[in-house]
Amino acid sequence: MLPSYASPVERVWFYLFRGFNILVLVFLVSPLLAIIPLSFSADSFLVYPIKELSLRWYEEFFTSGEWTRALMNSFIVAPAATLIATALGTLAAVGLTSSEFPGKSLIMSILISPMVVPVVIVGVGAYLFMAPLGLTNNYFGLILVHAALGVPFVVITVSATLKGFNVNLMKASANLGAGPLTTFRRVVMPLIAPGVISGALFAFATSFDEVVVTLFLAGPEQVTLPRQMFSGIKENISPAIAAAATVLILFSIALLLTLEWLRGRAERIRTLQR
Repeated sequence: MLPSYASPVERVWFYLFRGFNILVLVFLVSPLLAIIPLSFSADSFLVYPIKELSLRWYEEFFTSGEWTRALMNSFIVAPAATLIATALGTLAAVGLTSSEFPGKSLIMSILISPMVVPVVIVGVGAYLFMAPLGLTNNYFGLILVHAALGVPFVVITVSATLKGFNVNLMKASANLGAGPLTTFRRVVMPLIAPGVISGALFAFATSFDEVVVTLFLAGPEQVTLPRQMFSGIKENISPAIAAAATVLILFSIALLLTLEWLRGRAERIRTLQR
């Protein structure tokens, strides 16, 4: 918000900066806006101008055996990986923020390393580690690696929530006779729930959108939706890919709206704690 006492030069710079940000946003969003109309095209190729509108590619996406299997695999792997990542990431965040000990920074760096290491390196390393153990070409190995990719998001979001946590509430709970588990379940968890859910949503989105690691570890029966889209682009570019991309865009928008709602709820909780 521009203050009322701003000088003319400051006003000019303010509106120029805002206009530049809008142009950057349009540049980033325009590829998405180009894909969505193509998903409603009746043509067999991704081409403009669109001569006729049709829902045939959505029908193929939701009825084709390959697409439905890929979608089902994504909804098998992503929720399972999210549960593991959320549980481990929440416990790690609570442990790292509740006390000081030697090597704390090193442990935090290791936990968030999958977030900064190139995903190709993660995929190669995961394959070399899991292949001798027989954990490739199956759901279990794929879920474990997807969970490892989601843990950093949970650790960061839960740690940020815990930084504003009032530790006197835990002391009061202990003084009233509650044990550590009861205190965590009935005092800590309800207050950090927005951060936990936010981290879980980030972990879910990371797993649901992951393709590189899946290329290394998944077999023909574990093909996820992003891998199916990648294979379709490489072999035969069908407008059904545009329909799949549109579904993912709408799904991502729903996640972002949920995260924004949770952010507002977390702000209200912090305000009440003060």
